[in-house]
Amino acid sequence: MTTQQMLAGFRRGITEYKMIKDGDKIAVGLSGGKDSVTLLKLLAAYKKFSPERFDLVAVTVDLGFTESDHAPLKTFCDELNVPFILEKTQIGEVVFDVRKEPNPCALCAKMRKGALMSAAVKNGCNKVALGHHADDFIETMLLSLFYEGRLSTMSPKSLLDRTGIVQIRPMLYLEEKNIAAYAKDLPVTKSCCPANKKTKREAVKGYIDAIKKDIPFVRDRMYSALMHPERYNLFDKFQADIDRF
Repeated sequence: MTTQQMLAGFRRGITEYKMIKDGDKIAVGLSGGKDSVTLLKLLAAYKKFSPERFDLVAVTVDLGFTESDHAPLKTFCDELNVPFILEKTQIGEVVFDVRKEPNPCALCAKMRKGALMSAAVKNGCNKVALGHHADDFIETMLLSLFYEGRLSTMSPKSLLDRTGIVQIRPMLYLEEKNIAAYAKDLPVTKSCCPANKKTKREAVKGYIDAIKKDIPFVRDRMYSALMHPERYNLFDKFQADIDRF
């Protein structure tokens, strides 16, 4: 996948959900995974021809693992002419050593998000960009259904009331397989998290892959259901019809 090919779906998401406005200063959550490095690369490329004038900074939340090496991310940001901010925390110690969480991902995600938002506010940003893609939206819907009994997924754009930060997810139209192919030439760093690849989200990925063996197009159908609210037909709609007949 070329940058130009990736920018087609990327620009569509930004335009349809009016994610960027003139004067925005956007903090990009840069974990070092394939999704976040792709997000930063595409935002830097989009900035060159965007009709809106905006600034970027990259924020990496250091979880406190001693083996973490952020030097490649700093070099990557320098090449893109994007300021690099390292937000140091002890999240890893709190989650794994102090709290000894049996299911650490939820607490870790909450704390990482808090650290990212704090860094964004300290550096004068009004928006934060996250690297979630189309497959993440599907997986979140299934996680909510399986574990919470809710029909819900992430929002492409949302206002965080406590900070006033607007959270955007410009890659909502990009598929994970294309991001993985594109990121092969980018400085993807290995996660040091002990729970890496052992999460409920990884399990849901496996469920989808298993279903695809019998229904090859199931991923596209699930994403289509998310994108077309006119296809929604659950009990609240039935309730609204009770008095009609």
